[in-house]
Amino acid sequence: MDSTSSPVGTAKSAPQTLLSVPDGMFLVIGMVIGVGIFKLPSLVAGNTAGEGQFLFAWLLGGAVSLCGALVYAELSSRHPETGGEYTFLLRALGPGAAFLFVWSRMTVIQTGVIVAVAYAFGDYASEVLRLGEKSSAVWAAASVIALTALNVVGTFSSKTLQKLMEIVLISALVLLAIAALMTGGSPKPAAAAAGGGGASFGLAMVFVLFTYGGWNEAAYLAGEVRDARRNMLKILVAGIVGVTALYLLVNLAYLSSLGLAGVRESKAVAADVMRLLAGEKGVVLIAVVVCMSALTTMNAAIFTGARTTWAFAQDFPLFARLGAWRAQGSTPANALLLQGAISLVLVWAASYARDGFQAMVDYTAPVFWIFFLLTGVTLFVFRSRGGEAPVVRAPLYPLFPIVFCGMCAYMIYSTVSYALADYGPKFGNMVLTGLVVMVAGIPLYFLARRK
Repeated sequence: MDSTSSPVGTAKSAPQTLLSVPDGMFLVIGMVIGVGIFKLPSLVAGNTAGEGQFLFAWLLGGAVSLCGALVYAELSSRHPETGGEYTFLLRALGPGAAFLFVWSRMTVIQTGVIVAVAYAFGDYASEVLRLGEKSSAVWAAASVIALTALNVVGTFSSKTLQKLMEIVLISALVLLAIAALMTGGSPKPAAAAAGGGGASFGLAMVFVLFTYGGWNEAAYLAGEVRDARRNMLKILVAGIVGVTALYLLVNLAYLSSLGLAGVRESKAVAADVMRLLAGEKGVVLIAVVVCMSALTTMNAAIFTGARTTWAFAQDFPLFARLGAWRAQGSTPANALLLQGAISLVLVWAASYARDGFQAMVDYTAPVFWIFFLLTGVTLFVFRSRGGEAPVVRAPLYPLFPIVFCGMCAYMIYSTVSYALADYGPKFGNMVLTGLVVMVAGIPLYFLARRK
């Protein structure tokens, strides 16, 4: 049976360059704009001293992300293959670091993010239709199954749905912002933030950068983007600039309606704005928008996550079946199915936590930033080796890579110290669980190398 008729394809099938620059931009924007913009502005406001500092934090988050995007643009130009960070780590730091990254991505980082967003979807979907005592978990599991199945069907179906959902989401956010800015509200006078704007501004940036998280996922598309060596820079930069502009617009709308003090006190800032604009019916509407946001993020995460596993399976025969590329639909079907299965296990585990979304954020954050830092280091390794210059080079080298790596190191420190100081041992145990699962990949690597 040839690969075109096989249900899973063969390892000889390869990714096709089906993605244009707009396709890549939609995937980047969909991965970044998630539930964070609906959940985290209140925490950012609570750790900033005034409206100017609040807006500056969002602008700074975009600038820092742009530094990282310039680093990733050069890395993707040097190695425009499907696999993203796995490819960069493999070529710069060796198979051990690359293997540990993919293991962590399969079991902690990507699947944890997918499940965190699935729970956010479940929380808001339950406001529209509640499905029993564990409604959020039921909705989360259903969304994982449905979107994994869609991605198994093929790249064209996945990217088309992504575009449609993203257009609806961006339109809804823009309309919300314009309505809030035009209508205004009765903003409360802002009191000084507790602790002033000094040390707490760093904590505000933890939440801002979490909200910007996901732009790096575009690196996994390099093997499927037309003329990737040139177009990856356009995709990354345009995606981040677009997200930054939208975030500033939405946060201006929040301030216009509620004021900084109102944003600080809000538990669901977008819902409170809609309540002012359209009453309780508006709350249901914003719940639907948040669900749409969560689905776009999940779809992009599922799409890109399986591509790392596919690339990794090409190098480790022990996992050869995960390296099968299904020619019909051009998709890594086996890797998608494994990713979906792990995600469902995490949905089940998080169903016993008080907050499934928070449990998965606790689980993933430190491991994510560790490998982000190591990926930034790979650019210094490639530059030190010399060789042919790539089409795209990070400007003002080494300034942007240093800023990016410094941000990653700070986030590792911040996520762990904030978790232990603010949430206590229970939160710390969740952080430790993610790190233990990451380290468990070390003996597995030696087993895979022997095979």
